[in-house]
Amino acid sequence: MNLIGEMELFRAFRSRNYTFYFFGRAISQFGTWMQRTAVVWLVYSFTHSAFLTGVTIFAETFPSFLFSIPGGVMADRFNRYKIIKVTQILSMVQAVLLATLILTGHMVIWAVLVLSVILGIINAFDVSARQAFVHEVVADQADLPNAISLTTATASLAQLLGPAAAGLVLNAFGAPVCFLLNAASFAAVFISVALMKLSDKPLHKTDKKVLAEFAEGFNYLKKTPNLFMLILMLAIVSLLVQPFNTVLPVFASVIFKGDASTFGYITSFIGIGAVINTIYLASRKPGAALKIILLISTIVLGAGLICFSQIKSFSLAMVFAVIMGFGSMSTFAVCNIIVQSESAPHMRGRIIGILMMAIFGMTPLGSLVVGAVSQHIGAPTTVLFQGIICLLIALCFTRFLTKRSPKSILNDNILNESAELIEENYE
Repeated sequence: MNLIGEMELFRAFRSRNYTFYFFGRAISQFGTWMQRTAVVWLVYSFTHSAFLTGVTIFAETFPSFLFSIPGGVMADRFNRYKIIKVTQILSMVQAVLLATLILTGHMVIWAVLVLSVILGIINAFDVSARQAFVHEVVADQADLPNAISLTTATASLAQLLGPAAAGLVLNAFGAPVCFLLNAASFAAVFISVALMKLSDKPLHKTDKKVLAEFAEGFNYLKKTPNLFMLILMLAIVSLLVQPFNTVLPVFASVIFKGDASTFGYITSFIGIGAVINTIYLASRKPGAALKIILLISTIVLGAGLICFSQIKSFSLAMVFAVIMGFGSMSTFAVCNIIVQSESAPHMRGRIIGILMMAIFGMTPLGSLVVGAVSQHIGAPTTVLFQGIICLLIALCFTRFLTKRSPKSILNDNILNESAELIEENYE
């Protein structure tokens, strides 16, 4: 890559505030994936229950769905800079409490679940504030697409490297060290935010009620069946297919006869697929048929799940883990891009909010279902059925996905605009 190309690739770093935001956020994402991997493995190693593993994932993610509306309201009506500082402190305390539970010998599952719920509530407010805050830290708004692209690429790398590092740390030092490292990562965000120089901006005040505005969004969906079908498809996939990660600890421990590092490697190979997908979508040709890409990605995800469920060789299974990661990330990303591109400008925010509610609402419920089912029929059979269901979903929506949208206004810049939301789904 020549010098000019390199400058264009990193042009967002011309903003001093964004540079602090980027590096603080990168460290935090790495720590987040370490803690998430450690918590899942910790619960499974204590209980050997896929159902309780699903409950743990549910405990963290479902509160983010429940509090997504008030979280968005606070991000619009209060100082986002201060909200982020508060959420980082609270998240740091949560990680330290997790470590303290184990170090003092008071490890009990209900306490881990309670702390997971608390973190889910914190995230509901943190995510909304951070999504909006990135606009404030980029000095030149022309650099905004580049800034979001860099942030998304970092999120994919964190998903790749964080679980692998967590597996090594779990084996060498135990879960408390993972939690303490995550606590330190939140400190990095707090410090980076504190070093920023931001001008005071007047807060936007409105008398409109939040629920009334969301109701308008649902009414809009009724009049735009193209968007409704996309969100419906993603909701079904999120409920029945995406929670395959619930039973990954079972594969690591029982199927592949491994340990915590094995679990970390599986998650990391799925992350490799997500990184490849990020590069693929960013390099796609203008005018690419995104619905066709969504159809193919759904088929790829289903095939990957079926093959992964039946493979006993760890090395070969990792090939299909990459395929699973590619298909999984693409399903979320492409739906997000299409929804943003085809929504009316004055409705876009609310429709994206409904899209995120479909994900955050269905995925944790799916984790409970998958965990409970796997207790009776086993993890391999559960993932096999998930793959078959994924292919059936692709079949049911084939006619819709192969039909050209009458008013499609797809734009390459939409990929960058939606990248921040894609990032939050994988945190």
